[in-house]
Amino acid sequence: MNQNNQNTTATESAVPFSSSLKIPLYQPKAVKAAVPTPLAGKDYLILIGTFLLLFGAIFLVYELQPNFQQIHLERMKTFWGPILMTVTVCLLASQIAFLLYIFYLYTRYKAVPSVTDELLPTCTIIVPAYNEGKLVLETLRSLAASNYPSEKMQLISIDDGSKDDTWEWMLRAKSELGDRLSIYQQPKNLGKRHALYRGFKLGTSEVFVTVDSDSIVKPDTLRNLVSPFVTNEQCGAVGGNVRVLNNKKAIIPRMLNVSFVFSFEFIRSAQSVLGTVLCTPGALAAYRKDAVMNCLEDWMNQTFMGQPTDIGEDRAMTNMILKQGYKVLFQRDALVLTNIPENYTSLYKMFIRWERSNVRENIMMSKFAFKNFRKGPKTGSRILLINQWIKVIMAYPMILLMLFFVFTHPILFLSSALLSIFIFSSIQVIFYSKRYTIVESFWVYPYSIFYTFTLFWITPYAIATANRRGWLTRGLPKTETSDL
Repeated sequence: MNQNNQNTTATESAVPFSSSLKIPLYQPKAVKAAVPTPLAGKDYLILIGTFLLLFGAIFLVYELQPNFQQIHLERMKTFWGPILMTVTVCLLASQIAFLLYIFYLYTRYKAVPSVTDELLPTCTIIVPAYNEGKLVLETLRSLAASNYPSEKMQLISIDDGSKDDTWEWMLRAKSELGDRLSIYQQPKNLGKRHALYRGFKLGTSEVFVTVDSDSIVKPDTLRNLVSPFVTNEQCGAVGGNVRVLNNKKAIIPRMLNVSFVFSFEFIRSAQSVLGTVLCTPGALAAYRKDAVMNCLEDWMNQTFMGQPTDIGEDRAMTNMILKQGYKVLFQRDALVLTNIPENYTSLYKMFIRWERSNVRENIMMSKFAFKNFRKGPKTGSRILLINQWIKVIMAYPMILLMLFFVFTHPILFLSSALLSIFIFSSIQVIFYSKRYTIVESFWVYPYSIFYTFTLFWITPYAIATANRRGWLTRGLPKTETSDL
């Protein structure tokens, strides 16, 4: 399906500017969102309450040791008791071993240094937008102000049939940036994958970069992101380092900002050493043009259980590039700040979308990961996939076990669950505090409690509804960005 024939409004409709137009270096205040801000009164209350809860749980576990021992002895006398204990010990051992393996890989990670201007490849940046409002202007400004040779940049933004004033803000960006920016308008809302598809078809550069229209990049982000394509001919895609843009405005973004650091700077760094970053994030990713063109039609027409796929376009593209034998890397110093939901409803809808995509793409990756899909070692890639499957397979048994203990031994369950949260969350706290600040790292604890007791149902629900379509969060009001 070629979308170039659709009715659109392109750059020629805007006032032409010379390509030699000098744009002042744009450094939005939002970039400072990556820097921790002083805690407010309510923040102290949340953190203090969290620590009181955790230390109270530790005390309860100590005091209730006889009860724990009694339950253990009674369980071991049953037929299922020894089996359950064996499975639990094996799962715990496997997860500890996996974490140690990831830590080993992390110690070997090094970001690829930026290459010179002469060596930088030509780069097409594609920004799909839907109901973003003014944010799309700020995104395009930050991209245009990148420390990247302007003659090597092709900047494209596509309005995916927005129902708000997104197109007006794109016209404003066009008037400021002139012929450095090309803007297009879909005849109706077709979905992000369609908008990206059109951008890929319009792109003429050696490397494609996709950026979400509610994201801000630092001046050196683009050059850091694409440098691995120059130094490694086996590199087919690169993921950027995602941090939270609106982390000063609500508790959920503030908590998630710390979680994102661990997810990207620890987990993806380790995956990058294996050349198998499992997902290049939609907020910021780069792809070798040849790799994209080799799978573009399959990606565009992807289905799941007979239905067209309209979510998980980033993980799907990553899988299809891995399948070709390319490596997928992560660049820690390619920083992007992106908006995330600030309320519970929007957050769980985003997580459902991510988990559905995870289930689908685990299936797809399993079709090639255990074959000779590329040269060199492949064991590490398979270990990553197996660990993904363990989380999926154990989702239902774990939730059933949790509900059983909630109803039979609520106090013992609550205290032991909080103790486990304290132990495993402390790993993230140590990691974050080593790289940034210890006070900010404490947000891992309330987030882990929040996720465990309010979002535990996401993965089981996503598995049961993996065939459902829909973006879920599209059309929701966008967060204001008054600090830009």
